[in-house]
Amino acid sequence: MIKNIVFDLGKVLLNFKPLEYLSKKISDEKSIREINEAIFKSPEWLMLDRGTITENEAIDRICERNKENSELIKAVMDDWYQMLTPIDEIVDLLIKIKDKGYSSYYLSNFHQLAFENVTRSYEFFKCFDGGIVSYRVGLLKPEKEIYEKLATAYGIRPKETIFIDDTLENILAAKSLGFEAIHFTGVDDLRDSLSEYNVI
Repeated sequence: MIKNIVFDLGKVLLNFKPLEYLSKKISDEKSIREINEAIFKSPEWLMLDRGTITENEAIDRICERNKENSELIKAVMDDWYQMLTPIDEIVDLLIKIKDKGYSSYYLSNFHQLAFENVTRSYEFFKCFDGGIVSYRVGLLKPEKEIYEKLATAYGIRPKETIFIDDTLENILAAKSLGFEAIHFTGVDDLRDSLSEYNVI
């Protein structure tokens, strides 16, 4: 019997579209690709998720490695949080799930300052009974220990829990630990999958 629903945040409950965001700030396609690679594909991005580096340290390192684009990098990093906007249809599903009496949690790879920003900005975080965010525990999905942290912290039994994530590797890791799991590819498919579990 399903009792718990666990949500990833980025690309599930919150929009995260770096190329779309960069295209609003930069007109040149080549520069958009370069800045995307320099920031969002950098080793520092994962270090921020893991909580082993500060945002200022990350900016300094990325700029040092990409001196020709350093001013653009600083400008992008100054307000990139603005792309983290709620995906309203999924927020509505979260609210319905809570109203039906299920416990809801988040499990997400996320930076400290970005997480503080979104939790301060968006009311839907009040729907959660708790959650684990990567920078706080020094772990990243799909490392099995981060799923185990969630289960231990909240007394969650994996077989009673559906985990929702947009990254297949994370889904496979959850399944290997006994969680039910839904690979998020869009709101309609998610509704259908949750209906099959009789959750909605």
